[in-house]
Amino acid sequence: MANRRDYDIAFVGLKPGIHEYNYNITDKFFEAFQQQDFTDCNARVKLLLDKKSSFMLLKFEIGGSLMVTCDRCNNDLKLDLWDEFNITVKMVEEPELMNDQEDDPDVYYISRGESHVNVEEWIYEFINLSIPMHKICSANGAQCNEEALKMLDRLEHEELPKPEVNPIWKGLEQFKKKKD
Repeated sequence: MANRRDYDIAFVGLKPGIHEYNYNITDKFFEAFQQQDFTDCNARVKLLLDKKSSFMLLKFEIGGSLMVTCDRCNNDLKLDLWDEFNITVKMVEEPELMNDQEDDPDVYYISRGESHVNVEEWIYEFINLSIPMHKICSANGAQCNEEALKMLDRLEHEELPKPEVNPIWKGLEQFKKKKD
C-alpha cells in the first residue's frame, strides 16, 4: 500500500509560483476507502500547485483508464479518464468555521499555522468524479452483449402483471375525495 504521507505537500518551504506533483494511482490507493465500482485503475494525476502569499491554487489533471461494468449489458468496459479540477486553498485563522460556512466546493480553508496540505481525498474524489454516471459500451449499444440486449428487448415488450392493491388502503380513498 502506498505511504499515505506521499500525498502530503509541504508548502511552507516552497517559493511562490507553480510547482508540479505527479501521482500514479492504482487499485491499492483505494484500499483505504470504501469498495469501488471499478477495477484495474491505472490513473495519472498531475497536480499543479500555484503558491501565492495567502492562498494556493491547485489544478488536478486526471488521466488514465479503469475497468467498469456496462450498465446496459453487464460486460466489462474499459473507460479512459480525462478531467480537470481546481481547488483554491486559503489560509485563515478559523478554518473549521470557514469550511462549514463556505458554499463553494472549490474553496477549502486551512489554518495559517499549517505547513502541509493533504491531497489524498481530493485525488480520490476527482477520480470518482471523472467516471461518467452512465457507463455503457457505446451510445447505440453496438458493442454490447447481444444476448443481454435480446433479453432486455424481450422484457421491455413483455406485459408486467399489475400489482395487487392492498385492501387496507381502500378506506382512505374516501378522505381523498372529500379533500378535493
